[in-house]
Amino acid sequence: MDTKILLENGTNELEVLEFVLDGNAYGINVAKVREIIPYQEVTPVPNAHPSIEGIFMPRETMITAIDLKNCLQRGVSNDKGLFIITNFNKLNIAFHVDNVVGIHRVSWKDIIKPDSTVNNTDDGVATGIIKFDEKLIIILDFEKIVSDINPETGLKVTEIDELGERKRNDVPILIAEDSALLNKLIVESLRKAGYYNLIHTKNGQEAYDIIMDCKKNGTLKDHVQCIITDIEMPLMDGHRLTKLVKEDDETKDIPVIIFSSLVNEEMRKKGEALGADAQLSKPEIGNLVKVVDKFVL
Repeated sequence: MDTKILLENGTNELEVLEFVLDGNAYGINVAKVREIIPYQEVTPVPNAHPSIEGIFMPRETMITAIDLKNCLQRGVSNDKGLFIITNFNKLNIAFHVDNVVGIHRVSWKDIIKPDSTVNNTDDGVATGIIKFDEKLIIILDFEKIVSDINPETGLKVTEIDELGERKRNDVPILIAEDSALLNKLIVESLRKAGYYNLIHTKNGQEAYDIIMDCKKNGTLKDHVQCIITDIEMPLMDGHRLTKLVKEDDETKDIPVIIFSSLVNEEMRKKGEALGADAQLSKPEIGNLVKVVDKFVL
């Protein structure tokens, strides 16, 4: 299946690949998907996590195969179905699913954020829900799924210690990140690096509302001198936020740093076209601090 991204930059839309697992509908952002292939035999890895089926090497690239059914506590997959091969956080991973339905184009405004009754901070793996043709499609948090299997793939907060002793800095930084866990880790990491004047929001819309309020009140420089944003967020994504900031004469000089698991060559070009000042892959929290230093010190 061709998963080429056809969306224009900054339109606040995404394409979701719908797939089936144990009779239920799930989704993944097409921007994460490289290709979809029939299931093929894998080589088991000794002492690996129970959700890891093994490894295989199509076209000389080592790929880890993950049994998504096992991750969601719905049993174990058989040797049928499909592999959705993904690339995010600089990792190549194949997720084993039963079937693929197709691709839907949706607005981030139409994605419902799960409430705490079905998605708590520590254990939830659903980032959003789409209602499509009277059917609910659950968008899974694939970064968290992988991080739960191997925590080393997540944010490496210990990288901050390697930066050495740092002075307190009160430059105001605005953060847009919808994952409660990652939002917390980013804030903790920046504070550890000496940045204490932080405003953290859950999506691009909240961040943009703050920017507009500050602009209206003439307090923009007091509250927003740097923006750190994820790409995938409900209501307004990071690309749309970047576009709006860079098109406004009063905000265009504010540095925008995209910090996302989706940063690859193709997405980097999209970010550059929108005017992003820097783009980093999610695990690189140490590099994020260095880039912030570059723009605000």
